[in-house]
This record gives sequence, structure tokens and C-alpha cells, in this order.
Amino acid sequence: MAILSDIEIAQKTPLKPITEIAEKAGIDPDYLELYGRYKAKLDNRTIMNSDRPNGKLVLVTAITPTPAGEGKTTTTIGLADGLRKIGKNSVVALREPSLGPVFGIKGGAAGGGYAQVVPMEDINLHFTGDFHAIGAANNLLAAMLDNHIYQGNALNIDPRRITWKRCVDMNDRQLRFITDGLGGKANGTPREDGYDITVASEIMAVFCLAGDIDDLKERLSKIVVGYTYDDKPVTAGQLKAVGAMAALLKDAIKPNLVQTLEGTPAIVHGGPFANIAHGCNSVIATKTALKLGDYAITEAGFGADLGAEKFLDIKCRMAGLAPDAVVVVATIRALKMHGGLPKTELGSENLEALEKGLPNLMRHVSNIRNVYGLPAVVAVNRFPTDTDAEVELVIKKCAELGVKAVLSDVWAKGGEGGTELAEEVVRLCEQEKPDFRFSYELDLPIEKKIEAVVKRVYGGDGVTFLPAASKEIARLTALGFDKCPVCIAKTQYSFSDDPAKLGAPTGFTVTVKSVKISAGAGFVVALTGDILTMPGLPKVPAAEKIDVDSNGVISGLF
Repeated sequence: MAILSDIEIAQKTPLKPITEIAEKAGIDPDYLELYGRYKAKLDNRTIMNSDRPNGKLVLVTAITPTPAGEGKTTTTIGLADGLRKIGKNSVVALREPSLGPVFGIKGGAAGGGYAQVVPMEDINLHFTGDFHAIGAANNLLAAMLDNHIYQGNALNIDPRRITWKRCVDMNDRQLRFITDGLGGKANGTPREDGYDITVASEIMAVFCLAGDIDDLKERLSKIVVGYTYDDKPVTAGQLKAVGAMAALLKDAIKPNLVQTLEGTPAIVHGGPFANIAHGCNSVIATKTALKLGDYAITEAGFGADLGAEKFLDIKCRMAGLAPDAVVVVATIRALKMHGGLPKTELGSENLEALEKGLPNLMRHVSNIRNVYGLPAVVAVNRFPTDTDAEVELVIKKCAELGVKAVLSDVWAKGGEGGTELAEEVVRLCEQEKPDFRFSYELDLPIEKKIEAVVKRVYGGDGVTFLPAASKEIARLTALGFDKCPVCIAKTQYSFSDDPAKLGAPTGFTVTVKSVKISAGAGFVVALTGDILTMPGLPKVPAAEKIDVDSNGVISGLF
């Protein structure tokens, strides 16, 4: 029998009208804004302000990513379905996919197999237009900034020190560094410029961390777009751009309601990358899910050193959230890659490579338990080639840390394949007591906060700050930004800033090459290694395989 692709599975599964999903979640029809039959936006203000007690918050994270795949989003969705299978009221809260990876190397990001959120084609493409609104708000600010300079520059902005970039939600390396404003005086002021991918825009971070429209406007007003000739920061508020930007975002800020293949309510909203931003869905989505479900299942991007660290140290700190349990997703295939086995040999049993790769999982689990004080379970996303001996080795090593490892088969079986994981998550939430704490305190200097993450979470020896980074840290400290949390941008493929260092490397230092303030988001960004805020397409982009037929049916999306 032929194995169906993700999109074929999704297209063969009949969907329930979104009004039925809303009813299942206890949402009054008056709070729905329908986008066709299967998508809706929520008037979440009434839901978030209801007197219903919050449910349990469960974070799903993963080991360091490899080309072998981990299945974090798939596990998140399957866990939510599994909780429903055992009689628990669950709601899943996810990020929206970026078009960059969809057309680039990764493909869709709505789960996989029989653990998907649907309609997956819509979610992976334009969805309800949130990313377009975020890009428009970002680029409106850029246009107003350059127009201000053109119209006389009353704020005395130094064109050489503009920090605000335009954005587009596509992998387009050609736009990383550009020169614009050419063609004479009528066409603007010539200057060096560049584009970020939309998910790396500070507007995305502001959007995802704002608690409501008023908080959104306050954060937008604080965005620093550049500096004056006399070294003073210039903000979006000074450019009088805030009202118009908020008007573009007024509908986007409402969370989106969709469903899993099994009809579990799913809130999909916001989507920053975890390697170049804070990597979590919106605070509004998470808090709405907590009001709607007894269990709110959410995920954070890439490995636990990126998404989970930022979820805990940035999002939870700002939003007053505290997880009740954490799921760390791993595959035996990926762990064998961390043990030095090439991708072509992952289908054969190799306990030696698995043993060498297991420290990567152990460090992530130890961080969750010992650095952040949270109960954890390991979800082993099983592949057909995994042998019993390999599975037993993972279970044994996790037991030595006092953590249970549970087999997850949600890709093939949906919620039914996630019931054992669901049972353990319920046990952790009901029987274990979190002692949640952050990896650093805000009163530390910027350098010390970065150093704390590198030493306590990454397992490194320390940090090297290049002169430009040190100079900017001194400037930001003088401006009063030293009490902000830090958002470290680094490769997702290693605990270190070197993607070639697999497993659980030691004896390394992380190099911070530059630092910038995201004042609206409320954090300091530290860029390490060769990290880029505008990715490029691979040699064979996923876009080459995507098509649509005469009936409007999409193929090749994933």
C-alpha cells in the first residue's frame, strides 16, 4: 500500500465546520469572525478576561535539530489529540508557518502524518493574512522613516545609523544587503539598507509578546529605528507611525482558530523563528488556550537551548506564565546523527552511535529539570527502523536522570499513538510540583546574562564579545536597556555557535559579533557566529515541487 504524503492525508480527512470546533471549545458564536468554513478569528478579549480558571500549561520542545528530523510540532498536535482520547479537555496553541521554509528547505509546518492542524494548505500559505499585516506594518515604518529624512529630517536622524530594515516573508538572500534611494533627489536619500525575513522583524516579536491592542501600541511606540547625529535613539513613536501600524494589525492580533485532524481545537497565531528571534506563538494565543482547555499544549521552535530557553526566560517572564510540565521530543535517528553516524546509515541498528549521541538529549533534559526546575518527560518519536535494543537504551539513560521516556507513534496513529505520552503528562501535571525559575536575573549586566545562558544552558566555557558588540552593550547600558532579558541568535544545529559541533560539546566559547536593542519587544538581541536574519533558498527549493491543478487542489506542499 502506498504511503500517503502529509497533504494527501489532510485532503482525505473530512473537516468539521469551525463553528462546531468553537462549540467544542466552549466559545460563544458571537466571538467568532469566520474566514470561510474552517478558519475563524476569535474576539479573545472576553475569553481571556473570563473568570474561568486557567488550565495546565505544557511546553513541547526538542533535542538539537538534525536533517533526520525530530517531529516536535507533530508530537505537540498528537499529544493534544491523545489527551482528548483519554478524556481530557485539551487545546493546542502553535505558531503560524513562514513562507520562507515552506518554499525553502523544510516544507510545511502544520505537523505531519495523522497529527496535523488543518486546513494545512491555508495554514502553510496565506492563512488569515497575519504575516502580510505584520510585513505591511514593518514596511510602513520603514517608509515613514525614509520619508522623514527626505522631508527635512526634523529629528536629525543619521542615515548611516538607521537600524530598521524592511522585510519580506520569503527566503531571499539577494535582499540581505542593498543600496536604495538612488536615481536623484526626487527618489529619496541614497543609503545602505537591507531586508529581514518577516519572522525576524521586531514587529513579529512585539505582536507575539503584546497582551492586547493597548500593549501592542505601547510596544510599537518604543521601537528604536536608528540614532541621531548626536547619538540619541529615534523611535517609531517620534515618527508618529504607531497609530497607522496598529490599524494594520488590529485584525491580525486576534488569534486564529482551526482544528486538528481529530477535531481538537487549535489556536495558531504568530510565528517568530527561535534561532533569530524568540520562537514562540503569541502570548494572546497561549492565554486564550489556557482559558479554553484544562490542558494547553504549546511548542517553542528548534531545540530546547533556543525555543524553550526563550519561552521560559523571555515569554514566561513577560507574560507571567509558568509551565506545569515539559515534553522533550527526540528521535533515535537524530541521536545517532549526533553520535557521528551519516544520514545514509541511520536505518541500521547502531548502539555505539546512539550512546555517543545521547548526551545531547541528556543535556536538554537536565536543563529543563535542573536549570528551570520543571517536570519533564521524553517523547521518543518512533520510526519503523528503530530497534528494541535502541529504544531500551534511551529508556535506560533517561531513567538514570529520573525521567520517563515514552514512545510516541502519533505520526502513524494520531491521538491513539499519543495516549501513553498523554498519561505521563497528566501525571506530571497532577503529581509533580514545579519549582520554576529563570536561568538568569534581570539585574545582571547584559554580558553576564548572555554568559549565564552560554554556561548554564549551552554548556560552554564563556563568551567572547567582539569590539563592536562591546561598544553597543556600553551604549545600551547607558541608555537604560541593561535590565532587559537577552535573546541570543545562534545556529539551531548545535549547543555552540558552530553548527559542526554536534552532540553535547564542551570546552567552547560563544562569539557575540553584534548586539542590538528590540525596545518594543523588550529584549536585547545578541547575534552570534554566522547567524543571518534573512535566509536563502537551497539548491533545490521545496517550491519546485509545489503545484496546483485546474480544480484548485494543491500538491507537493509537504
